[in-house]
Amino acid sequence: MSKVEHQDATVLSDDEVRTLDAHWRAANYLAAGQIYLMSNPLLTEPLRPEHIKPRLLGHWGTSPGLNLVYTHLNRVIRARGLDALCVWGPGHGGPSVLANSWLEGSYSETYPDVPRDAAGMGRLFRQFSFPGGVPSHVAPETPGSIHEGGELGYSLSHAYGAAFDNPDLLVACVIGDGEAETGPLAASWHSNKFLDPVHDGAVLPILHLNGYKIANPTVLARLPESELDELLRGYGHEPIHVMGDDPHEVHRAMAAAMDDALDRIAVMQRSAREEGITERVHWPVIVLRTPKGWTGPAEVDGVPVEGTWRAHQVPLAGVRENPEHLRQLEAWLRSYRPEELFAPDGRPVADVLACVPEGARRLGASPYANGGLLVRDLPLADLDEFAVPVDKPGTALHEPTRVLGDLLAQVMKDTGARRDFRLVGPDETASNRLQAVYGASGKAWQAALLQVDEHLDRHGRVMEILSEHTCQGWLEGYLLTGRHGMFSCYEAFVHIVDSMVNQHIKWLKTARELAWRAPIASLNYLLTSHVWRQDHNGFSHQDPGFVDHVLNKSPEVVRVYLPPDANTLLSVADHALRSRDYVNVIVAGKQPCFDWLSMDEARVHCARGAGIWEWAGTEDGSREPDVVLACAGDVPTQEVLAAAQLLRRLLPQLAVRVVNVVDMTRLLPKDEHPHGMTDFEYDGLFTADKPVIFAYHGYPWLIHRLAYRRTGHQHLHVRGYKESGTTTTPFDMVVRNDLDRYRLVMDVVDRVPGLAVRAAAVRQQMADARTRHQAWIREHGTDLPEVADWTWNG
Repeated sequence: MSKVEHQDATVLSDDEVRTLDAHWRAANYLAAGQIYLMSNPLLTEPLRPEHIKPRLLGHWGTSPGLNLVYTHLNRVIRARGLDALCVWGPGHGGPSVLANSWLEGSYSETYPDVPRDAAGMGRLFRQFSFPGGVPSHVAPETPGSIHEGGELGYSLSHAYGAAFDNPDLLVACVIGDGEAETGPLAASWHSNKFLDPVHDGAVLPILHLNGYKIANPTVLARLPESELDELLRGYGHEPIHVMGDDPHEVHRAMAAAMDDALDRIAVMQRSAREEGITERVHWPVIVLRTPKGWTGPAEVDGVPVEGTWRAHQVPLAGVRENPEHLRQLEAWLRSYRPEELFAPDGRPVADVLACVPEGARRLGASPYANGGLLVRDLPLADLDEFAVPVDKPGTALHEPTRVLGDLLAQVMKDTGARRDFRLVGPDETASNRLQAVYGASGKAWQAALLQVDEHLDRHGRVMEILSEHTCQGWLEGYLLTGRHGMFSCYEAFVHIVDSMVNQHIKWLKTARELAWRAPIASLNYLLTSHVWRQDHNGFSHQDPGFVDHVLNKSPEVVRVYLPPDANTLLSVADHALRSRDYVNVIVAGKQPCFDWLSMDEARVHCARGAGIWEWAGTEDGSREPDVVLACAGDVPTQEVLAAAQLLRRLLPQLAVRVVNVVDMTRLLPKDEHPHGMTDFEYDGLFTADKPVIFAYHGYPWLIHRLAYRRTGHQHLHVRGYKESGTTTTPFDMVVRNDLDRYRLVMDVVDRVPGLAVRAAAVRQQMADARTRHQAWIREHGTDLPEVADWTWNG
């Protein structure tokens, strides 16, 4: 049985059904062949055990459904002259997308050593999930892909990210019914409330229900159709159903469904663009129900396979050792009648290619799937226009992210016509002091508007939804299709996308190794509302560990910056927005922060990544320092400078060096990271044998991990966040974690040889100050005046 809900059904001729079916059968044959065969690709001789791969890896279950979608996307792209991209949510369906890109010729153009003939088919089969070959997922190596489907849940948000600001693009998105059970996917259905039918392209979700995951039924496939319809309509979609197991009937139904959906999309876009209709539209969604492992073995060893969870991966195992399984495999492969689909030399016959588009309209050749081909440099204004004046360090204060907001507003304004920059975040743009961007673009919003609303804009490019997963997915899709952006987030809650950034970093690492993938704009995180100034929200909002997570990843891809003030934040942000193929993590405060460096000084310091602040220390150049006070992060920098000022007054004979680190990867050895320092550079900065007291923004052990191979590591003592937090005063946060200025002075006394006795009174004075602090905040609820009113007067 097959079904499609539409008004005027597309009627395919018998010839059209025959050619569509030929393409689909060819793709099915190639998908199965990749899982099983290492030779004899055209079955020109009887199948023997030595033709079979020794390890059978891959996922057959989803492949026939994906092949059906690819075939029918080809038909409508060719017939309508569409620019299209497809996001393949069931990433385990790698054999299908590889098969189809080989059929259309884009694979052989990308990889000339895999030509579209018998020899190329043999290489296509052998390389799949084979040592030295290609992954089983839809990966960066796959032409036409922007989505690594190995981890499920992100396809729909990626699809919307690709559609934003691409008004002529159709983005189809195949969503597996297992994937549909994930939290990120469930939230991303709401992306349609942010899709502007005037300036954005269209997203066509195709919910593929084949009934099973690895070992269990899927929730949506077991819902009654009426209940599923109510769910999808509640999400703002109009469902169109296609179901069945008779290939010819399903082809007819799928063609009708595709035409129905695209006709509806065209009407909605035309109404918005030409007639000015602003009511939110309800976009179509295709619900495709086909058997799992369709056209594969119906039974194996007396148990059902097709249409069950047993078809998920390899339906026939042990083919080399089991003659009956070998016989079944051969019968299965020959059921596609490859001799009708491929010429004797292995080239696809004309009927197979009848539906395939030409040139860049082929899904595997779309420039939208290789976004570096489309990306343009951002028009970034001179930073001096936004810099804060610094006549003397540490006397004036600014909110760094508010200053950055002015720069981002200018970027948003300067990209207004070309629409290729977006700012995303989970309901925190104003909270993070970036609200200046609203002067250039409001917040994207297609749902109902109320009189009390502010800054909502049908055509806005500021994206806010209280789902970090969706924000991340939107931005990834946007960047991978050739645009720019920044993700602003509370530091503690960016951990929600830990796994997503893993996947993006892996994608970038692999893409950098592929000469045909052009570099894309970097994924830029601005982490603010950070651990040291979450004194009002408390322990749940205090976690600086995202930096640790990212620095575990591929060094050629990741960068981490901790600018200490407003001008250094501007410099770092400018660098990140210009960069390509990186994940840049910038941690900066939104609360008033002392200005330490002029714009020119900030440029030099950020380019250096780590350097001595001569004005802050007491070195005179005649001898080595007695101690190094190092810092990374805005609050640690302030505490180090306050400690240096105390030492200048209380221990004037001590030679103190102050080192500030902006680029955390500078601490790594040169052979472990491109930004790393040689041992010669590191020892020159931190010394090889003097105590180093390092005040760090995050967890202390990260600094030890980065510097463990250095000569002076045994002299390195790190202070940072050690998971002691609550709702308290700002200074109490650093006291609770032993990062305060008084504790740092005590560390100097404890670690500089000879000071323990000579400066015992100084140490006692510092300990008493910490005791005074505890009593003061409990009585007054505010920090000590000497702390709250402190300024630098070195």
